[in-house]
Amino acid sequence: MAKFARKGKGGTPAISTASLPDIVFMLLFFFMVTTVMREVTLKVKISPPEATEIKKLEKKSLVSYIYIGPPIKALIDVYGTEPRIQLNDAYATIKDLPEYIIAEREARDEKEVPFMTTSLKVDQDAKMGIVSDVKQELREMNALKINYSTKKGVKPE
Repeated sequence: MAKFARKGKGGTPAISTASLPDIVFMLLFFFMVTTVMREVTLKVKISPPEATEIKKLEKKSLVSYIYIGPPIKALIDVYGTEPRIQLNDAYATIKDLPEYIIAEREARDEKEVPFMTTSLKVDQDAKMGIVSDVKQELREMNALKINYSTKKGVKPE
């Protein structure tokens, strides 16, 4: 009669790494799709005013942003504390607005130009004079769709 010898416990079997590249690529794809890249580095401090009757913008791709507020702490020594206008990543003046609006219109398809909106992100402590100047310049450029960005406030009872 033959003897059957039991093999000693060889330990746990090795973990298969065959599906590891699939998992890595799924995670990579997920983070690529869900990550939002910052478009503009803010050089002005914006704390938007609160509002109760607000509406979300439908097509954010057709929105051009104009930021108005005091310079951030790191730039106060250079630019002072007065509210400034920021277009894209640089400070600007009222006279730079027409060039900015024309560049934004040229970057869009001709059919989308009538649906473009200019969103003003203004600090709640900024003076209304600079905002009025910006609105007047936008009116002269025939950029009549203007939006004020706010944060949601609590309705008074």
